[in-house]
Amino acid sequence: MSQFFEELQFFADHTTRLAVIESFAAIILSFILSLLITWVYKLTHKKGQYSQSFIHTIIIMSVVVSVIMIVIGNNIAVAFGLVGAFSIIRFRSAMSDPKDIAFIFFGMATGIACGLGFYILAVLFAITLSIIIYILFAVNYGTEDVQEKTLKVTIPENLHYEQVFDELFDRFLENYTLLQVETTSLGTMYQLTYSVTMKDGVSDKEVMDAIREHNANLKVSIIMPSRTF
Repeated sequence: MSQFFEELQFFADHTTRLAVIESFAAIILSFILSLLITWVYKLTHKKGQYSQSFIHTIIIMSVVVSVIMIVIGNNIAVAFGLVGAFSIIRFRSAMSDPKDIAFIFFGMATGIACGLGFYILAVLFAITLSIIIYILFAVNYGTEDVQEKTLKVTIPENLHYEQVFDELFDRFLENYTLLQVETTSLGTMYQLTYSVTMKDGVSDKEVMDAIREHNANLKVSIIMPSRTF
């Protein structure tokens, strides 16, 4: 009987050691793959302010999720308990770029695969999606050939803004739409806001110089379109 208990204890210890080794391997692999994910993020980051804390967040969440999946295993009760515990967490900061959310899910999905023991799948998934993201970045996929700009023109209050620039705009612009009219400088001037698309070969300076000849050389500004991934 004592020999049976010794063998049972040896088997339990051996199983525990294997579980610890597998858990450690999952954590290390999720950390390595999250480094790849953050490297791709830094390589393809174009819009908004770069944040080191966001890089750290991707790595931490990937490792944490892998540990959560190890803890859950096949235990449904533990799974529901963790869902209830993590439901109290709220993210207070909004993402400046929708692509940041995708990278968060990228890291989490990699952590889930590692935590469930699908190591080859996790590696293939991380490498394949990283290549896809870089290709989309390299070819600038999804960008518009014709980009709209925002034109703001200040005119004196005694100048009727209706159709005042129509002839000029027809000469320089492909399309234009008046978006907003507001008073400025204590009501002594109007500020007109247009959405415009330049004709081929027309520079911003040409348009601004032509407008200044018609608005008493008051302020003219062109806002460039935001660049997105």
